[in-house]
Amino acid sequence: MLEPALLPTPLVDCTDETFARAGVELRLKRDDLLHPSVPGNKWRKLGPNLSAAVAQGHTRLLTFGGAYSTHLRAVAAAAGALGLESVGLVRGEELADRPRNWSLRAAERAGMRLEFLTRTEYREATGRAEDGIDADADADADAGTAVGPHRRWGPCLVLPEGGSNALAVTGAAAIPAELSDLGGHDVVCCPVGTGGTLAGIAAGLPPGARALGVAVLRGGEGYLEGEVTRLHRAAYGREFGNWRIDHAHHGGGYGKVPAELAVFAERFERRHGIPLERRYVAKLLAALTDLAAAGAFPRGTRLTAVVTGLPDPE
Repeated sequence: MLEPALLPTPLVDCTDETFARAGVELRLKRDDLLHPSVPGNKWRKLGPNLSAAVAQGHTRLLTFGGAYSTHLRAVAAAAGALGLESVGLVRGEELADRPRNWSLRAAERAGMRLEFLTRTEYREATGRAEDGIDADADADADAGTAVGPHRRWGPCLVLPEGGSNALAVTGAAAIPAELSDLGGHDVVCCPVGTGGTLAGIAAGLPPGARALGVAVLRGGEGYLEGEVTRLHRAAYGREFGNWRIDHAHHGGGYGKVPAELAVFAERFERRHGIPLERRYVAKLLAALTDLAAAGAFPRGTRLTAVVTGLPDPE
């Protein structure tokens, strides 16, 4: 059985000197405390998909991720707890014969079977992954194409990279629903990797409130905006105009943690006693700090930063 989640997640006041000087309030939505094995936005996005998998009679989940993918670990843990099989297609065939890193070990310990793909195979596989597609749906696919690995594992529910699909968006929409006091001076903020969490937050906001995403990958201008728009159409059949993405604080690219970001995270942890995940959450909070210092937010703005995950254990 999957352990119950801590809902609603805690809301912590966190304004410090930079924000106070700017006349801006900061608070943290502690989704990192949501669940012991499926934390943060992964639980939000996986919940509706797992319910759908069980309702549709699926016994196996197939998904994608890199060598340190939180999504792979979360799917492995959730599937194992529910008695479902899980398969993870991992980017990088050179990893197959190397000792497993802590992240892949955790996925395997939870019962996930890993298959390592070349980067070309991985791009093709993720491009074919659609919401709810059955792995045996494309009977004409060659065994050597991207669908080949899917077909090898038989019928299963395919979850996209990062878990962002229409169902995931509806799960993330519960985040602002837990913030009963939102109004015109509020901006709810989150890091953006695949766009699902930002799409859900924007869709769940009351009139007047806005959403801000901070891109954690380099070169995502236009692409990420298109993904959020696509997810809105898929989940709600409409677009939303109450959100934007900041692309200036990716720290050099996905998974990169430059020295200045590490220093910022350490200082934040010392001041506030809250451990920060570096690749997503630290970038979000560093961006909000820089933007506040630059006067990007009107005085009286209240920022709610969603802490989407836990720090890496190693």
